Amino acid sequence: MTNGSRSVVAFDDQRGHLVACADRYLVATVPPEVTQGEIRVILGSLESDPVRIVVATLLADNLHPVSNPVVDKEGNIFSTFSGSRGQKVETSVYKISQGVKTSFISDLMNASGLAFNSEGELFVSSRFDGMIYRVLSPSNLEVYAKGMGVATGMVFDAADNLFVGDRSGTVFKIDTERKIFVFATLEPSVSAYHMTFDADGNLYVTGPTIGCFDSVHRISTNGEVGSFFSGLGRPQGMAFDPQGNLLVAASLHGLKGIVRITPDLQVSTVVSGAGIVGLALDPTSPADLIVATQDSLFRLKMAWASALSVN
Repeated sequence: MTNGSRSVVAFDDQRGHLVACADRYLVATVPPEVTQGEIRVILGSLESDPVRIVVATLLADNLHPVSNPVVDKEGNIFSTFSGSRGQKVETSVYKISQGVKTSFISDLMNASGLAFNSEGELFVSSRFDGMIYRVLSPSNLEVYAKGMGVATGMVFDAADNLFVGDRSGTVFKIDTERKIFVFATLEPSVSAYHMTFDADGNLYVTGPTIGCFDSVHRISTNGEVGSFFSGLGRPQGMAFDPQGNLLVAASLHGLKGIVRITPDLQVSTVVSGAGIVGLALDPTSPADLIVATQDSLFRLKMAWASALSVN
């Protein structure tokens, strides 16, 4: 407030409630009907330059994801209700198709990671029993691998080898003949391992710890572990955008959201929002990012703006 004037945040012609502000950021509630537009800060007769923003739209709630959602070739989205350890839930995996959430898999304890192979088959990990299941149909799950510890995140490489993160400190590799190898060892995570591959076949792994200066690990094709980027708070789900930038659900300098790391390690926050645990690109709409929070899924139109918001 200056000379009796109170700062106002305007989304086009609608006003939002300013919660907090500093030199480099502000926090404001977004009017429910706003999904995109220009944001301005107004103080008396002064007005900031407009900044284009996009606000996430809700796809589904009453979920409990602990890793990335996945999207099939038809644009159907799959996410979990993982539950607390040992908790029996009515639906383990949900399918969201054309905006409608339906039960997909039941009777799977603590569904955690999800991954599609090149044939479009869905695989699910369980952090309860350390097993990996191949989904032959929603009512027919085949045990694909056992003994994966506290199995959380999963990802396939270009050759359909499956990589599984045991959050207690191991990344397993399961080849196409189902032979299991210890691919790498890392510091244990307090929640889950999250994984993705770059175009050169390097595996990227996050696993939040109790610290506030965590790393994104990069593991070469021969299993050599290195640090790609350090200094993130609770880094979790990841995906590469079409330009080869790594998107990470994390906090940067105390700001929570999705962080973009360029190949030359330039870093910035491109999505603001708390409680983000996973993300995935929609192959049927490459500009769309599917964002998983602790209990919901959202869609973001990434092509619209460089600064986005999860409401």
